[in-house]
Amino acid sequence: MSSTFKRDVTINLGAFSDSISDVTRKRQSILRSWRRLSSLQRLIIGIVLLSTVVIALFVLPSLMSNENRPEFDKVQPKKESESFEELHQIADVQKLDKNLEDLKKKDPVKQHIISTYDFFGGQQQTPRQKQVVEAFKHAWSAYKKYAWGKDELHPLSKTSSEWFGTGLTLVDSLDTLIIMGLKEEYDEAKAWVEDQLTFNVDKYVNLFEITIRNLGALLAAYHLTGHEVMKIKAIDLGERLLNAFNHNSKIPYSDVNLANGIARPPKWGPDSSTSEVTTIQLEFRDLSLITGNPRFADAVHEVSMHVHELPKTDGLVPIFINANSGDFRPAGTITLGARGDSYYEYLLKQWLQSGKKLKVFKEDFDESYRGVKKSLMRRSEPSKLLFIGELLSGRSFSPKMDHLVCFYPATLALAYHHGMGNEYLEDAKDLLNTCYEMYNRMPTKLSPEIVYFNLAQGVEEDLIVKPLDAHNLLRPETVESMFYLYRLTRNETYRDQAWQIFLAFEKHTKLPESGYSSINNVKDAGNPRFRDKMESFFLSETLKYLYLIFSDDFNLISLDDFVFNSEGHPLPIYNDSVNEK
Repeated sequence: MSSTFKRDVTINLGAFSDSISDVTRKRQSILRSWRRLSSLQRLIIGIVLLSTVVIALFVLPSLMSNENRPEFDKVQPKKESESFEELHQIADVQKLDKNLEDLKKKDPVKQHIISTYDFFGGQQQTPRQKQVVEAFKHAWSAYKKYAWGKDELHPLSKTSSEWFGTGLTLVDSLDTLIIMGLKEEYDEAKAWVEDQLTFNVDKYVNLFEITIRNLGALLAAYHLTGHEVMKIKAIDLGERLLNAFNHNSKIPYSDVNLANGIARPPKWGPDSSTSEVTTIQLEFRDLSLITGNPRFADAVHEVSMHVHELPKTDGLVPIFINANSGDFRPAGTITLGARGDSYYEYLLKQWLQSGKKLKVFKEDFDESYRGVKKSLMRRSEPSKLLFIGELLSGRSFSPKMDHLVCFYPATLALAYHHGMGNEYLEDAKDLLNTCYEMYNRMPTKLSPEIVYFNLAQGVEEDLIVKPLDAHNLLRPETVESMFYLYRLTRNETYRDQAWQIFLAFEKHTKLPESGYSSINNVKDAGNPRFRDKMESFFLSETLKYLYLIFSDDFNLISLDDFVFNSEGHPLPIYNDSVNEK
């Protein structure tokens, strides 16, 4: 009995057998049982066994791995026609939504950064403001009709073009719409941002340009309204742009592909523009402050401190810097014009944005101001106009001044406002007068892109404008400085001068049905010739600063609460949220 019981238990459990003969008998018994089955029964058993093997090998491992996979990876097609690109966008949105929920829980300064100003509550606008609003609506209507969702409008041909493929003009104008109280237009633009704007674009974009235009505008719109979609899009773009930072040299590459993250120097050489790599700091620091994620601020602070430590000429920098070596180009041109301008602007504004905690940038700005006065400032003949020239190859003085340099009076005035001495204000006034004369002395009352100043005795005219420099691109720098000087001095002269410039834009750059266009020749009032392009900064900066200077409400974007980025987008000053590094 015991032996039989043991064998029965062993057979039932399948652990072992008593002998080889037992195994043989069992095999024969199974074979006889198999032969007695019909063909149909054998087929069914075979299918069951095969199915069991397939499930064990393929289905179970997949199910088990899905349990540990993030939710945004489980997105399934809604229909067979959905492409991989569409699924990728859906996944990105779900991932960003999840990230946003996490960020809300730890947002350290949320209440501080959202403006409480009622932009859409029916502002009391002055008559001049109302005319600026009408000009903006004329430009916006043309953009909507001929270029909606595209980067740029060509008003003469009534066509559009793409630069980055990121709705550049629309996004760049978001905070102007808010500040002007244009709710209907803003709501329509906001819907496009929410439904259509994607940064998953397989195209190389300029790190500087997309940062100051797209990223700056989204951040400003978020701060002015609190609309979360602006924050979501800003975070997405910021994450993609981090790929441009080259930590080996501390200098970011100028171009980055938004879709695949590959970064590279510009096609024309290994150098980045100095102004470009040092004019992304406000935006990336702001991203860190609204998300609590230090990666953005750390990336740009590394750039700033590296440039801080490089050798300079009295605080002045060459306009090219190598993204591979991290060094300035030897014997490079020194200028406050193109490729150099906003380096100096962002020195001061980084200090202000931080609540005056990042004092190293104030010190660098003051040193550069002394260098400008020593090496670049001159007075023309015969009118003694104060201007800022260039040092070619870092040594030879040239009396050339870009219209871009007219940002500097605003920066000097802002420095004075924050306690850096009366000489800053006096130079700001003097230099702004020169910028105004660059408009006032032209037949069209519009400034050329570049002016050479006469230094010789006995010549009647201070300004020399070469034919290839006579174009006007609807730039904002002079009216920007007029806005600052008016806000800080209350001198009505600046408003009257700004009004003259606005009327000149209306007369010489406006097209009846299709917006505004840059022109070729400011010296020919009878035929200035349209260049067929409306720059996005005309809406984001030029008309915005004109609107602000004509406002009687000094709480409308207070200079004590906001600092404007290089594209005219107001970002908040953080008085308690930045630690000095």
